[in-house]
Amino acid sequence: MVIKKDCKHKVEQEKRIVADMIALYCRKKHNSSELCPECKALTEYAFRRSELCPYKEEKTFCSQCKTHCYSSQMREQIRKVMRFSGPRMLFYHPIAALRHLYYSKIRS
Repeated sequence: MVIKKDCKHKVEQEKRIVADMIALYCRKKHNSSELCPECKALTEYAFRRSELCPYKEEKTFCSQCKTHCYSSQMREQIRKVMRFSGPRMLFYHPIAALRHLYYSKIRS
């Protein structure tokens, strides 16, 4: 199976943003400079899900996907992270936050 370069770029970009959001959540909620075991497991899980995504060709954000491939427990955990980190991303990673707003709101 051949994956287009653009598709691979989207997956890598998504993984980077998810890792940043989980790191921010862990730093603020768990008062840790490094990822705690729970957040590290969530990051690894999110990376695996991104790699195995069946919609790589027309990749959107997982929240907008028609198929939810996260287990219910992990989906709830990532929702908590997104709710907390999402608004704060504008201060910690403004370019990534603005890019996300553009692709999720303006282009949809």
